[in-house]
Amino acid sequence: MAQEIHHKENERRGIFFMRGEKGIIAELTYTLKSDVMIVDHTETKRAFEGQGLGSMLIEHTVSYARENGLKIEPLCPFVEVKFDDNKAYNDVRA
Repeated sequence: MAQEIHHKENERRGIFFMRGEKGIIAELTYTLKSDVMIVDHTETKRAFEGQGLGSMLIEHTVSYARENGLKIEPLCPFVEVKFDDNKAYNDVRA
């Protein structure tokens, strides 16, 4: 499933999200503190669960952090589990 990932950010908070016909279907939110993205929430609408959208958002966030010289603190339990399971993310883990 190819989904376009959108990004909005102000000076302190940001969100990566995917849209469907009726609005946002998956999202990952973070707070930016210096050079650390504190990922505090991920959510996928029930009808879209089990399709890997949350994992796609995490992969996109990791790529964004690498490209921008940022670290990620996985405060969200889902993101923390994914980081624990995927050692390739260690380079951006705060």
